[in-house]
Amino acid sequence: MSILITGVAGFVGCNLAEELIAKGHVVFGVDNFCRGQRENLAKVIDHPRFSFAQVEMTDLDAYRRAFDAFHARDPITEVWHMAANSDIPAGVHDANVDLRDTFMTTFNTLELMKAAKVPAIAFASSSAIYGDLGEQPLVENIGPLLPISNYGAMKLASEAAISAAAESYLERAFIFRFPNVIGIPATHGVMLDFVRKLAATPDNLEVLGNGTQQKGYLHVEELVDAMLFIRDKAADKVALFNIGAGDEGVTVRYIAEETVRECAPGARISYGEGNKGWVGDVPRFVYSVDKLRALGWKPKLGSAEAVRKAVRQIVAQEASQG
Repeated sequence: MSILITGVAGFVGCNLAEELIAKGHVVFGVDNFCRGQRENLAKVIDHPRFSFAQVEMTDLDAYRRAFDAFHARDPITEVWHMAANSDIPAGVHDANVDLRDTFMTTFNTLELMKAAKVPAIAFASSSAIYGDLGEQPLVENIGPLLPISNYGAMKLASEAAISAAAESYLERAFIFRFPNVIGIPATHGVMLDFVRKLAATPDNLEVLGNGTQQKGYLHVEELVDAMLFIRDKAADKVALFNIGAGDEGVTVRYIAEETVRECAPGARISYGEGNKGWVGDVPRFVYSVDKLRALGWKPKLGSAEAVRKAVRQIVAQEASQG
C-alpha cells in the first residue's frame, strides 16, 4: 500500500512519514516549503520507501503531474492531507492565505483523488472549526459551528468538501480535529516563540495577553499514534474525531513559567492585557475526547507533561541550530 502525505515537510507531516515508513508503508510526500522545511525530512529522505516532490499544490497542473507520477509508479491507496496554512494571524491579516493554502489544497487534492480513483483520505482538521463556545464542551456533533478565524473557516469548508466527496466517490474519509499540538520539529507556536524571545532577551519574557488563556496540549508523537489508531479501528464511512489530551489543559502562564525554568532561570515574565493573544485566538475551551476514548485510545501524557516534554525538546532544537 502506498500513501501520499501532503505537507510532508511540516511539523505533523514529517512525524507521520517517519511512523508510516517504520510500519512498512511506501510513502510519497509533497510540500512547497512554505511552512515546512527540507531538514525536517532528514530521517526519511534517503529511505528506499520514500519519494518526494516539491510542488505548489494550488497549481493544479503541477500538482497533477507529481500526483500522477507517484500513482503510476505505485498506486496510491490513501492520501493523508496535512498541508495547510498554520499561521492563524497571517490568515487574519490576509484571508487569501487560508483560502489558498488551507482550502484550495484540499479542493485540488480531492479533484486528483477523484480522477485517479483513490478511495480514502485522512484530513488534518482543527478545534478552530468550533469557534468560541466558552465553557460548553466541544463534542463532534455540536452546532452551529461558527469559527472566529479564517483558518478555522477554511478547515470547516474543507471538512464540508470531504463530506460531499464521501457521498459521491470516496470510500472512506477520516477527519481529525486537532488540538494544540506540540513537540518537534517546532516551526511556530507559543513555545518556540517564548524560547526565541528568551534567547534575544534572557532577562525578560514578554507574553501577549494576560496569561490566563487555557487550552489542552497534545504531543505530536501521541497525535500520530491517535490518528493511526482511528484509521485502524473506526468503522464509519466518514470517521470524525476530536483528538486531545482530555484534560482541562494548562494556561499560557504555566507555559511561560516552564520555558523560563528550562532556558532562562530568573527571567522576569511581563504579561500584556486581555485574554487573547491575537485576533482569532480562542482563550479557553473544553475539548471533549469521549468519542475517541470510547474507541479505545487515550494519551500517555496529560497537557502539563506534554508541555514540559515539548519545552525541553524545543530548547534542545534551538541550541542545536546555533
